[in-house]
Amino acid sequence: MSDDRLVSAAASRNRDAILDVLRGVLPQQGLVLEVASGSGEHAVHFAAALPGLTFQPTDRDAAARASIDAWARESGLSNLRPAAALDCTAEPWPVDRADAVLCINMIHIAPWAAAEGLIAGAARVLRPGGILVLYGPFQRAGHPLAPSNAAFDALLRARDPAWGLRSLERVTALTDAAGFAGPEVEPMPANNLTVLFRRIERADPREP
Repeated sequence: MSDDRLVSAAASRNRDAILDVLRGVLPQQGLVLEVASGSGEHAVHFAAALPGLTFQPTDRDAAARASIDAWARESGLSNLRPAAALDCTAEPWPVDRADAVLCINMIHIAPWAAAEGLIAGAARVLRPGGILVLYGPFQRAGHPLAPSNAAFDALLRARDPAWGLRSLERVTALTDAAGFAGPEVEPMPANNLTVLFRRIERADPREP
């Protein structure tokens, strides 16, 4: 039988640094919905390290889902669900409720509509107190881009004009409108950021 597992060098490099942040912000128990899980290496690594949590990996790409499930089978982890198909710009999502939504290195390698769909979907599935975790390179007002990030942004836009590093302020405008507090920003290696947004209780607009 052929091996469907994909290998991501970036996942191997950044998984421990991301895990260090997740240990401090995720609940002890509950469901973590990972959007755009890619090869599945992150999901396996995090599920192994955080056995009190159940991880639901997803991806829109069938080859990625096959890789996720192949890695999951090898791991034998009971807290890692089979990969589900998810296009974050479409409804419904494969879960109705989650305690956290995690998205690593997606919104800059997708059209802006993917960021809009991600945040709208996270707002639907997270209860107040739930957390949206984004990881990747961002543009930030008052923070000049590192040369490596500027070169990466140019490469992405050359491949697809709809791609590119996103403005954290523009992302935060979406999360504010969707009922999230934040951002809480954690600098990461290689000029990346982990950015946390916490779902808040929105006032009933009918109340005076």
